[in-house]
Amino acid sequence: MNEWDGLTHDYTRKGGIVHTEIMLPSHAPPEFQDRSTLWNSVEEIEKSSTAQLAREIEVSLPVELSRAEQLALVRAFVKDTFVDAGMGADFAIHDKGDGNPHAHIMLTIRPIKENGEWGAKCRKVYDLDEHGQRIPDGKGGWKNHREDTTNWNRRENAEKWRAAWATYANHALEAAGRPERIDHRSYERQGIDKIPSIHMGPAVSQMERRGIQTVKGSINRKIAADNKLLKEIKARITRLYNWSKEQADQTESNESILGFLFQARQDTAPTSNYVKVKALKENVAVFNFLQANGITSIQGLFNKIAAMNGDYYSLRGEIVSKERRISALNERLEMWRQYQKYKPVRQKLDKIAPGKREQFEQHHRADLALFDVAHRYLDTLKASGEAITPKAWRTELQKLTAEKDADYLKMRAMREDIKAAEMLRKNAERLAREGHQKQQEEER
Repeated sequence: MNEWDGLTHDYTRKGGIVHTEIMLPSHAPPEFQDRSTLWNSVEEIEKSSTAQLAREIEVSLPVELSRAEQLALVRAFVKDTFVDAGMGADFAIHDKGDGNPHAHIMLTIRPIKENGEWGAKCRKVYDLDEHGQRIPDGKGGWKNHREDTTNWNRRENAEKWRAAWATYANHALEAAGRPERIDHRSYERQGIDKIPSIHMGPAVSQMERRGIQTVKGSINRKIAADNKLLKEIKARITRLYNWSKEQADQTESNESILGFLFQARQDTAPTSNYVKVKALKENVAVFNFLQANGITSIQGLFNKIAAMNGDYYSLRGEIVSKERRISALNERLEMWRQYQKYKPVRQKLDKIAPGKREQFEQHHRADLALFDVAHRYLDTLKASGEAITPKAWRTELQKLTAEKDADYLKMRAMREDIKAAEMLRKNAERLAREGHQKQQEEER
């Protein structure tokens, strides 16, 4: 029962809740262990209708841990990070058996004083001049400003708490003898040239699990395929680079590669017509590769592969950079669309008489929440100095997408040169094996 508005909220039929618990500082009133008492007290102390009542944090639980280990992990994290700092925490672990166990942690905003009463969220602080004296405001009072009584609302806490969760989760995984580890940092901050997938959310994830393809799911499949391509080419070109460098170090710099190819072709001696045709096609591809790139020696081959290696890393850097910017633009446009979609609901609320506002808010709670999320996102963007320019975002997105697609065409085109160089390597390794076998036979 919410005593503030008289509404009863019944969640007994909500599925997937495997554990709920309230954790409090030692000096908190014992009756706050009752969920209804705790949150009704929070409602009662706040006088403003727009006051923030709680802060919610959601964490993904490692699927490698047992339920008992997951619970111990959440308890340790909540106690050390929030409860010991003076917050009350109400958490629930959700697991529908869909591979996405997670915990919702609701935190109180006001500190709980030693006497068990709610403390103030902020206090008035007078502005002082260079002599430490109060400054008149010209209205018979003194200039002042408000300061938070705690540091819980500082923006940097998000990063600090994310890092703390990673640390606690990794300790739990280590204690369980698991090799997996998590990192709260983005791929970019970790220095990993990998395209990050986009967050799908529970609704889209559920649709994908049922076999229903979604726009976000398709984007993530494309990102997965692109990452696979980058990984594949990196592995192939790295092997070629190491091999060609070894060959260049072991041979004369001007040794003819054509002589090497002729020897390899003579020793191949294909038998069937199919093998002859295949060998001919392979040799044509190799000769075309050498001729197109002016390669006449082993050193020239190494120089070409080294250049390909450099081109790959340069092109990959361009692709990843564009992908990250595209992801940021897509998020901005998504928030802008969300803001525009639910703005009329918010405008209607502002025009409703005070006596009917509560009923309207209850009926449109989800729409108003989505509007607030988008509104805060755009406000944060503006506060950072970014202009809200959806048209310019769309133009930039189209341009970057076209450029990224062209980069991927270049990346895929590298496969033909890589394939030709791999044929050279294959022949060289075969000759080396045959030479080694012949030497062993002669020694016998």
